[in-house]
Amino acid sequence: MPASLAAYIGAALAEIAGCFAFWAWLRLGKSAIWLLPGTASLIVFAYLLTLVESGAAGRTFAAYGGVYIAASLAWLWIVEGVRPDRWDITGAMICLAGAAVIIAGPR
Repeated sequence: MPASLAAYIGAALAEIAGCFAFWAWLRLGKSAIWLLPGTASLIVFAYLLTLVESGAAGRTFAAYGGVYIAASLAWLWIVEGVRPDRWDITGAMICLAGAAVIIAGPR
């Protein structure tokens, strides 16, 4: 389980960074050069999800959704300087609980 958690966290950081590079290019007027590390980051994201111990890709992706939501709110706060409000935090906690049920439920 710790290896899967590390893969999820790494995947979330890679996906958010990759998507932000595209956001910066299209919405913030940054150079198209931002697309190179952005694309590489998205490739790393996809690879890291394959490291999660799960018998089904769909279950891995579903559980990842909760981690992605929480990581996105951390990005919002740390990188963009916007502090998540109580509704953001409550929603993230609900999503993480759902992800835990999906990935750790007895099968």
